[in-house]
Amino acid sequence: MEFSSKIIEQAVEAFAQLPGVGKKTALRYVLHVIKQDKSEIELLAKLLLQLKTDLKYCQKCHNISEQNICEICLNPLRDETTICVVQDYRDVMAIENTGLYKGHYHVLGGIISPLDGITPSSLNIETLVNKVSTGNIVEVILALNATMEGETTSFYIFRKLAPYKTKLSAIARGIAVGDELEYADEVTLGRSITNRIPFDSLMKK
Repeated sequence: MEFSSKIIEQAVEAFAQLPGVGKKTALRYVLHVIKQDKSEIELLAKLLLQLKTDLKYCQKCHNISEQNICEICLNPLRDETTICVVQDYRDVMAIENTGLYKGHYHVLGGIISPLDGITPSSLNIETLVNKVSTGNIVEVILALNATMEGETTSFYIFRKLAPYKTKLSAIARGIAVGDELEYADEVTLGRSITNRIPFDSLMKK
């Protein structure tokens, strides 16, 4: 792809770094930006910078937040004794949109994937174990994607939490094998959370 401007070429390269964005799509984005008012682009640039400077990870659940403790963890109406374990922020959003879950979350920050260099030590698993070890957690719900990596991560967590007397559940398989939570419709995902099953029953199949 030949460019008449070095600035446009560099901008296309930058946009093409985004997931799922090829160079043709990146070029469309760049041309759209060129046509926008300066004030709109300044606002976009400001927001992009704030994503790196003003956001942090919740010290309790690792969810993305503007505060040290996220709004969900601070909400006194949420059930602190129930923890839903998810892969990342997108899954928190998906489950929250169902309106059916009122407990807390624990965001792993990924799933175990040796091929991608993601090991258990790369994830927020030990902090989950620490929470459960206090004896204050009644139930842990594993709400990871129904993929090989998701199942591997769930089984690893199951073994790590086995010494404790906390109930361990998994979302019901309304979510098809291979599907990701963020793409599930709200009704299906809500039912999967509500109709969760004991995790050890899955091990017997």
